Amino acid sequence: MQKSKIIKRLEWYYPTELFNAWLFTGITLFVIYTYKIADAFFLVYGLTIMTFILFQGQHYWKLKLYRLTNKKFDEAKNLKLFRKAKRINVVLIAIIPFVFTLQLMATNKPIKENNLFLWGILANVIGVLEHINYYHRQLMIDNLSDIKYLL
Repeated sequence: MQKSKIIKRLEWYYPTELFNAWLFTGITLFVIYTYKIADAFFLVYGLTIMTFILFQGQHYWKLKLYRLTNKKFDEAKNLKLFRKAKRINVVLIAIIPFVFTLQLMATNKPIKENNLFLWGILANVIGVLEHINYYHRQLMIDNLSDIKYLL
């Protein structure tokens, strides 16, 4: 892909990721405000992980854009930030089964009857997938270059 095309893509991509991070922050606050925490903390936990990783992703894409447009940034400081964030992500992901268990114990409803619980499973899975996407293997295929790379 040509450098100019990558720059154009990143000029809309990183702000979109930032928008998504703030959108899910708002959704998390809405859930906290609207539902009893005993029914929603697994969902809130998943949304929090997902949002935390989305903020990391938008920062990564912003730095990629800075590099391509020759804007200065402290590379060592940002590498340290991403290493630390990756460790935090792993801890947060490792805690998911415990939060899942607490949610099961806190609600006396079967999983099928608790939509918040099902949304919580989805949010936690997406959080794990976001971590994999940013730190291990690209999962998102959203343009022709990604398809060519995959093939």
